[in-house]
Amino acid sequence: MDKISIIIPTLNVAHVVNATLQSLGTLDGLDLIREVIFSDGGSDDSTEEIASACGAKFIQGPAGRGKQLQRGVEASTGSWLLILHADTTLSSGWEKQLRNFMQEHKCHAGYFRFALEDTGMRPYLLAKLVSFRCRLFSLPYGDQGLFVPRDLYEAVGGYAEIPLMEDVDLVRRIGRNNLHEVCVTATTSAARYQKYGYLFRTLYNLFCLLLFFFGVSPAKIKNIYEAI
Repeated sequence: MDKISIIIPTLNVAHVVNATLQSLGTLDGLDLIREVIFSDGGSDDSTEEIASACGAKFIQGPAGRGKQLQRGVEASTGSWLLILHADTTLSSGWEKQLRNFMQEHKCHAGYFRFALEDTGMRPYLLAKLVSFRCRLFSLPYGDQGLFVPRDLYEAVGGYAEIPLMEDVDLVRRIGRNNLHEVCVTATTSAARYQKYGYLFRTLYNLFCLLLFFFGVSPAKIKNIYEAI
């Protein structure tokens, strides 16, 4: 039976990662999971203790999401990889949907429906916008998760060792024909949108994406992204 390695890049995420783990900890899903791996970038909070308490592997190295995800995959042994951000939870029934996906799309990758941990019209409209982007451009972001067979991951070269846009870079190489939406909602923290405003944060993210498409280095984009 195919097994899933769940890889979570972490950096001082003790305040959010428990909710992510709880969403994964269903009895029906236990037989699917080979391992949970925290690929850490130098946390100095209780992230390592949380990993130990839940039986997850904890590996540590230099910070940078691309590097961390590379290390996490290298340390994993499952035939499928489930990449999740530490502040993202999956909706109930995820295990049934992933079982179906593994049977129907043995050589394809999947991503989840986007939602924010917030209520009202603004998060609703943003979720609709993200859905439109994915349908039109086949361009899910990392906060939507990625479910990919190891063989496909390796065939396209895996995560690049870049500090930002590693998710966009990988799904572009996976390609439109190999990407499918999974009927599971990935709910992620709305903190950045609440802090800076939904319109500003959305436009700022789009600006950074355009810089990447125009060939600006991910290191420079990271500096711009973190400037606010």
